Amino acid sequence: MANGKIFRATVNSKQSFDEIDGKLDLIPPGKGCFHVIKDKLSYKAEVISTDYNTKTFVLKINGVVYEVKLENEYDQLIKRLGLSVVTHQVIKDIKAPMPGLVIEVSASAGQEVEQGTPLLILEAMKMENVIKSPASGRIKRINVVKGEAVDKNHLLVEME
Repeated sequence: MANGKIFRATVNSKQSFDEIDGKLDLIPPGKGCFHVIKDKLSYKAEVISTDYNTKTFVLKINGVVYEVKLENEYDQLIKRLGLSVVTHQVIKDIKAPMPGLVIEVSASAGQEVEQGTPLLILEAMKMENVIKSPASGRIKRINVVKGEAVDKNHLLVEME
């Protein structure tokens, strides 16, 4: 029980722990790093990545990487009642998140792409930003070419 809430943790999609109590001694020596003491045992923990939408976290504990998925009491109730809904995200337009210069286009019209596939590289403030497909689908049209300057929210790619 953490903050009065009961959680269930699933580690590496294999082992589950019910009613996580959250009673830990934490010492944060740096950003994303923690020294943890639980049941008189010491652990070095590092947060590798977080996805708050899916409540999934990748942690490195004493040098071993674990993927942890948390379910709160409502997630558990929905699962028990069989009301889980598979969501399918439909993306039609991919827009520039910031003004910049298109320095590479690595996708083409008609191409089938998976979520996370690099589509193009946008240079902004002397940094290269890889624009990836936010969902699986087919590219309808690429609306930019290499060397083109774009403004924020410029339509880069149209999906089918």
